[in-house]
Amino acid sequence: MLKILKSSVSAAILGGVLLGSALAGEVKSIAILTPEEGTDYGWNQQGIDAAKAAGKAAGVEVVVAQGLGYGDVRPTLRELASDGASLLIAHASGYNTSGPEIAKELKVPVAIVDTPSGLEKGLVADYTLSGHQGAYLAGRLAAKMSRSKSVGIVVSGEPPSWNSQSAAFAQGVKAENPDVKITYAVIGPAAYSDAAGGKRVTESVIASGADIIFGQGNGSSFGMLQAVETTKAADGGKVYFIDVIGDKTPIDKGFLLSSVVWNIEPVYAAMIDDLKADTFGTKSYSIGLKDDSVKLLKTAAIPDNIWTEIQALRDDVISGKIPVEPVYDAAAVRALMTSVAQ
Repeated sequence: MLKILKSSVSAAILGGVLLGSALAGEVKSIAILTPEEGTDYGWNQQGIDAAKAAGKAAGVEVVVAQGLGYGDVRPTLRELASDGASLLIAHASGYNTSGPEIAKELKVPVAIVDTPSGLEKGLVADYTLSGHQGAYLAGRLAAKMSRSKSVGIVVSGEPPSWNSQSAAFAQGVKAENPDVKITYAVIGPAAYSDAAGGKRVTESVIASGADIIFGQGNGSSFGMLQAVETTKAADGGKVYFIDVIGDKTPIDKGFLLSSVVWNIEPVYAAMIDDLKADTFGTKSYSIGLKDDSVKLLKTAAIPDNIWTEIQALRDDVISGKIPVEPVYDAAAVRALMTSVAQ
């Protein structure tokens, strides 16, 4: 169900129809559109929380349109633009066609994902983010802690953000122990909200011998976590889950090993600054370990000595001693795996 919520963080009350009226230096409100509810401890929730935080810091109104699904969001984009939004954040790869169309139609700035080549000054910015540095550390962690020397990667699709993290995770595993088996499985071409599929595919990867699962999936990640909670490893012991983007600690039943956590607030704050400086749509945005916009979650399941080793590796990645470059091509990602589940 579509929900549009306004978070007023300034005394200004928007009025009238302001299509295309946002000038450099004038940012009165921002709106974020998400395909799922902002309660997933992941992509949708982190995006909404970051937009609210960036808006509050900048003193602008924040409008949240959540639960939009993955279909045509042009009507919602038009509605939010007509309400006076100075920036529309189209927070889903499925919105990267309609977003630019509305930006050009209504002359309202739009931010999209997974289209780095789509920049258009004053109108379209892309924030294809990559948590690959954190995923590399997650791979090192998984290889250190796997009892079976077999780990799995389960993804809900193969967008650039997922690909870069899958590749870096595999590189981390191999750097730690080249003998660890890595099984890679894709739920579907765009199975982001398919929790049932996430559970089914994760169970099959566990059956192949994996005792640690690195899952990337939005809503489907809940199915992955359920599979980990209810399926024993080959040795009869516990299977652990490494999540991405958010922190599922509040719902963890003792199976969450870690998460590659993203903080998107600095990205949205930079967009607001770029709108004010008339540089929106001229640059790319990134997140990383150095400023903690990407970080690996510490849980009680990680022994202190191993965490100390991971922190030393973090320093090496930040310094460049260990180079970790993003890999966005799906074929290149699959080539890094021991096996690809069909």
